Amino acid sequence: MYLQHFGLNELPFSITPDTDFFFSSESSKGALNTLLVAVRTGEGFIKITGEVGTGKTLLCRKLIESLKPDCKVAYIPNPYLEPHSLFMELAAELEVAIDPVEQPNQYQLLKMLTGRLLEIIREGKRVVICLDEAQAMPIETLEALRLLTNLETEKRKLLQVVIFGQPELEDKLNHPSIRQLKQRIAFDYDLGALLRDELDYYVHHRLVVSGYQGGRLFTPLALWLLQLKTHRIPRLVNILAHKSMLCAFGKGHTVVGLRDVLTAANDTASLRQPKWFNRPGIFVAILVAVSIASLGWIYLK
Repeated sequence: MYLQHFGLNELPFSITPDTDFFFSSESSKGALNTLLVAVRTGEGFIKITGEVGTGKTLLCRKLIESLKPDCKVAYIPNPYLEPHSLFMELAAELEVAIDPVEQPNQYQLLKMLTGRLLEIIREGKRVVICLDEAQAMPIETLEALRLLTNLETEKRKLLQVVIFGQPELEDKLNHPSIRQLKQRIAFDYDLGALLRDELDYYVHHRLVVSGYQGGRLFTPLALWLLQLKTHRIPRLVNILAHKSMLCAFGKGHTVVGLRDVLTAANDTASLRQPKWFNRPGIFVAILVAVSIASLGWIYLK
């Protein structure tokens, strides 16, 4: 690849969530602080929502890293499970000894989980369950999870649940059958895109973590187009920045310019403009229609 060409130790814009590359944007820093404060209180559910590509999984992994070794964390990356399967996943994460031959029923499994939770509490640790992609979780499983959080001692809950999901999660939580769960969400945060003045720092941060020691790699115009095409969604920024560097590398350039970003954007399906948008006649017609509408509004006013 282009590592040696640009003086890098690793790929700077991989879309694999790696906590070494965690960038403290205003949104991600606010979300992480909310999570850490909420976990310390030990009450209720915690909900983090955000559009696709805004960094929910990376934030989840950063939270898990930040909670060690004070907490025992159960991470469920794929919660599209029926209640019994979810409990089995939790048992595996919490190291509950289960006989592989005699599979326990749901009542037995819940009793074993309760015993294990009490053991962890006696060790002086908190138990936190992190559910990623929670918008995919069946409603009956969400309700089973709520019932699991009923487990408590005289002083505290035995576990706390953090759910990460896309905005569709809100629709699921509005279902009448799980209104009690929604009432238990004590903290929530909406994870957004990077701010306009954060994109440059974000790109530079990832390059430095990857070992880059040179000057400005992306020109100001390249960064402007990167921002325009990606709407500052971190995953899209990573994809487009990586492909732009490939374009510059292919030309033997050591700086990524506007044309490199434009070429990369045209080669990326998720960023490509609709075909009708690229037809001059239609584009001119739209401009004329907008102009006529504007003049009509001014005349009427």
